[in-house]
Amino acid sequence: MKEFWAALFFVFMAEMGDKTQLMTLGFSAKYKALTVFIGVCIATLLINLISVGLGEGVGELFPKFWVNLVAGVAFIAFGIWTLRGDHSKEEEKPHFGKHGPLMTVIIAFFLAELGDKTMLTAIAVASRYHNFMAVWVGSTVGLVASNALAIVAGKAVGDRLSAKSVQLGVAVIYIVSGCLAIGDTLLHR
Repeated sequence: MKEFWAALFFVFMAEMGDKTQLMTLGFSAKYKALTVFIGVCIATLLINLISVGLGEGVGELFPKFWVNLVAGVAFIAFGIWTLRGDHSKEEEKPHFGKHGPLMTVIIAFFLAELGDKTMLTAIAVASRYHNFMAVWVGSTVGLVASNALAIVAGKAVGDRLSAKSVQLGVAVIYIVSGCLAIGDTLLHR
């Protein structure tokens, strides 16, 4: 159960303020909320299936000590990445209007998540914890929950909490978690 919660937490935090969460907010202004939610769910199931599969493969190929050490370093790197922010431009986001609302959301969300911080987070968590189903479900729930938040309450949260404070909080959580993972790995060598 620890694997499920770790995946949910880290992926949820990685998505906060991410470009795909903002894209979801934009889609929800253009399309029906249920259509956007279903599209995000389908794309999330697929992208996390790939991510967790890659993470499991990495975890099986390399010794646990090195996987845990690299995962800790990756979390610190994600924290620094979060501090720097996502600097994507609007024109870099794919547009697929000719496919209809549901396919537009699925394709755009899936493509935007490829190589994104949340995908790399799911890979790192899966390589550290060897429980495919728990990590896949946890990372999927975390990504869907953070985007559901964008659909339902994105504007309200944005008015009450600055993007900079959310960004700083998430970065601190990643960096502290990375340091703890490295420390735990070195202590139990």
